[in-house]
Amino acid sequence: MSIKPIERAASATPQSVARKVRGLSDRAIAWLFVAPTILLLLAINIFPLIWTVRLSFTNFRVNRPNREADFVGLRNYERILTDDDIWVTMQATAHFLFWTIVLQVLIGFTLAYLINKKFRGSDLWTTVIVLPMMLSPAVVGNFWTFLYQPQIGLFNYVVGFLSGTDPSGFSMIGEVALAPWAIVIVDTWMWTPFVMLICLAGLRSIPESIYEAAECDRASKWRQFWTITIPMVLPFLMLAVLFRGIENFKMFDLVVQLTGGGPGSTTELTSINLKREAFEKWRTGYASAYAVILFVTVFGLASIYVKALNKVKER
Repeated sequence: MSIKPIERAASATPQSVARKVRGLSDRAIAWLFVAPTILLLLAINIFPLIWTVRLSFTNFRVNRPNREADFVGLRNYERILTDDDIWVTMQATAHFLFWTIVLQVLIGFTLAYLINKKFRGSDLWTTVIVLPMMLSPAVVGNFWTFLYQPQIGLFNYVVGFLSGTDPSGFSMIGEVALAPWAIVIVDTWMWTPFVMLICLAGLRSIPESIYEAAECDRASKWRQFWTITIPMVLPFLMLAVLFRGIENFKMFDLVVQLTGGGPGSTTELTSINLKREAFEKWRTGYASAYAVILFVTVFGLASIYVKALNKVKER
């Protein structure tokens, strides 16, 4: 029954086309199937990148399409690299990146280590812990905005109960000193399960025979942890850091929902600042140069990091 449609299609194929297909090599047929995907990739990713690089050398403004764009050379790049406001947003992004990655790796690895012990109900707890990762960032942002409300928010009441302070005496998303930590807490709550799953995969890939050999050599649990567990899970940890670093560098929707970059520009990350330059100030050429700088920064750091990751995997 399954052969009949194939025979029907073969009989419907013109003889000239059939002869050409029979004459193709396996490599040519493979390229024939891959070509549509490559063309789609070029149209969606490569062409916009090349066009962005081209616009970065002009003073083009998308809200003035009839105005001829002038070639300005490296002036946009020079203005960006010497702009103090840009470096302030870079510092805010670096603060967000550092603390989210540190907290997510520490908490995620700890949770993975505990769940790997296979206690009763571990599968249920794994499902519960993973739930925040399944939510949309817009939903998470609105949800935590409600939790951070000074008058009715649960977060302030919990902090007030534990510390004895007035719950309405502070605002996590309204104060300059607390707003950066507010977005760090939310991102850590949402994406720690992702790191946990990667670490859990690393822990469960370690053969039990290695621990049995260590016990035969009378190695303590602490020594087994530092000489077996950490070295063998380290590539997975580094992979989690790579994924979360790239994602958090371009973080946008969650921060916009929580603080909108405020108060002031305290939580204005580079992605938010880029959006304002491109779609509020309409400096398209300037924003294109900004995007190119961010792309080169992320690509360069990721390339160096991947080389370090490969060296760790080869050990």
